[in-house]
Amino acid sequence: MTQGVTEISGKVYHLHMLIFYICVVIALVVFGVMFYAIFKHRKSRGAVAADFHESTKVEIIWTIIPVLILIGMAIPASTTLIAMEDTSQSDLTIKVTGSQWKWHYSYFDQDVEFYSLLATSQQQIEGNEEKGAHYLLEVDQPLVLPINRKVRFLLTSDDVIHSWWVPDFAVKKDTIPGFINEAWTRIDKPGVYRGQCAELCGRAHGFMPIVVHAMTEQNYEAWLADKKVQIAAARAEAQQALQSSVSLEESMALGEKIYLERCSVCHQPTGMGVPGAFPAIKGSPVATGPLEQHLGVVVNGRSGTAMQAFGNQLSDKELAAVITYQRNAWGNNTGDTVQASDINAFKTQGQATGEEAQ
Repeated sequence: MTQGVTEISGKVYHLHMLIFYICVVIALVVFGVMFYAIFKHRKSRGAVAADFHESTKVEIIWTIIPVLILIGMAIPASTTLIAMEDTSQSDLTIKVTGSQWKWHYSYFDQDVEFYSLLATSQQQIEGNEEKGAHYLLEVDQPLVLPINRKVRFLLTSDDVIHSWWVPDFAVKKDTIPGFINEAWTRIDKPGVYRGQCAELCGRAHGFMPIVVHAMTEQNYEAWLADKKVQIAAARAEAQQALQSSVSLEESMALGEKIYLERCSVCHQPTGMGVPGAFPAIKGSPVATGPLEQHLGVVVNGRSGTAMQAFGNQLSDKELAAVITYQRNAWGNNTGDTVQASDINAFKTQGQATGEEAQ
């Protein structure tokens, strides 16, 4: 266990070491007395067992001493645990949502949110490329936090139980579907801090790392302003994409990139899936059948399965590209080129249908 980079992580470390040393002392005393008694009163020296049944004095001693030890351990432990759970008077609130297999971060009152995905290449994972310095511990978009501010985390999940764990912060909280857990941190110095999902959450459990960039308050504000500009530009690009069309070749190139980032972990880079767990896309009735059915599966997901709804995770242009790729790769060859306007029309139709049903 390391001391971490926050005041609370230091308290956790010192509490751990205190309890450890107490346990070491208890072990030395108990086993020392036991081995001494065995050696001193062994049969070969003519030792004769004492003939008594009970001693009130001994009973009192071996009851009071453990109670005092437990009280001595409970006081600092309780103080630390209470401090760990105190999320009041926070300066910044971030919602953390676990999803198979990525993290979603939403900054309250800032209109900033994004998904954070594993950035380690498939070539490294398959052993066809030398592993990087941060193999399986690198992401495309890290969580950015300011130092010297109390940050409250609200943690939940879209699907199964995950666990958001950053050892340097002494933060480890389960993200549970339908529930909100709380945690907090106050980082003392800038740096890059890494963690992982600490709850077995499925096939790609080991592929959802956590990376936190802690910045000075000035740099954080600059990053936040720049992030808002990027989000605004992405929204403008999404609107522009509705008015234009792309060629099959362009859509296939973008679709392959997105497929390898988002879909291949389940359906495999070859589109063959995992028999008994994740269906193949190559030659599947969905990818080669009616387009509207394919749109429904990708945009809305499939209830009761591991197939997520990607309608809010990807832009209309990205959705169109990945569906185009799935319908034309691996010999599917439907010839369909899905456009962003097709995705938007499908979403609009579904929204209208839902409103009518209500």
